[in-house]
Amino acid sequence: MCTAATYKTKDFYIGRTLDYEFSYGEEVAVMPRAYPLEFRHEGRRDAHYAMIGMAHVADGYPLYYDAANEKGLGMAGLNFVGNAVYAECADGRDNVAQFEFIPWVLCQCASVREARALLSRMNLVGTRFSERFAAAQLHWIIADAQEAIVVESMKDGLRIYDNPVGVLTNNPPFEQQLFALNNYIGLSPKQPENRFSERLSLETYSRGMGALGLPGDLSSMSRFARAAFVRMNSVSGETEAESVGQFFHILGAVDQQRGCCEVSDGKYEITIYTSCCNATRGVYYYTTYGNHQITAVDMRRENLDGSALIRYPMITGEHIFEQN
Repeated sequence: MCTAATYKTKDFYIGRTLDYEFSYGEEVAVMPRAYPLEFRHEGRRDAHYAMIGMAHVADGYPLYYDAANEKGLGMAGLNFVGNAVYAECADGRDNVAQFEFIPWVLCQCASVREARALLSRMNLVGTRFSERFAAAQLHWIIADAQEAIVVESMKDGLRIYDNPVGVLTNNPPFEQQLFALNNYIGLSPKQPENRFSERLSLETYSRGMGALGLPGDLSSMSRFARAAFVRMNSVSGETEAESVGQFFHILGAVDQQRGCCEVSDGKYEITIYTSCCNATRGVYYYTTYGNHQITAVDMRRENLDGSALIRYPMITGEHIFEQN
């Protein structure tokens, strides 16, 4: 499955893990301002904000998993299987297919506030990209340096939630994920005090016992609690290296190792990639399961006034620095 998170130091960061048993051949894709966006039900846009993110490129079109635009707004879509329900096209609404939801928002919104206004007119529909791809069952986090929201299209309509923890995983719906944090109200990064009984002389025997009870399994609810605890208590310096490094440590708390989550006979879910986008500067960083060296793509080094999609295949082989 997947986990998304936001983080803010001097700049604003958004990223995610992609956890699955196989890769679709993801690439870092930079969409310049003049790339023609053909929306299935809402016409064509020849001018829009530039964006960068990770995508599967099909027939020249980037199917973004996560991305950020040049204004500092970021977005990620995560699996929401069994709960996502899309609407039929309706008159008087902006009918947007689920696969084009990320570019629809990022091409024209500079903030979460503007995205909220856009969502008030939007009808999220299940139109497929092609016969090869079913409509992916997803929900989304949208965030900027000031706030984050979660968007879920369910049987009873489109739901929009404030996201005060800046984290999203998969099932159950976000409202239940957030409520479950009440179960961990007693956790702390500080060492605990004995509240069990005044009649017992109980003492800490290890560092880190303030977090006893934090779940360590790979389920989406447990990953939400773990990522939220780490993210909400995370401390780093404000330099780019310190901030980016800390972000990867935050998502490292929910990393999935091959062999621990068997989804079918001999097939295991792993963290295919982890991303961290400096949405303030437009720099997309990533690591992969087989390559722990952080790789960066800076969209502002590209011609953002062009019309052609710029693509960088992921570097998946391990790069080891030999010190002697």
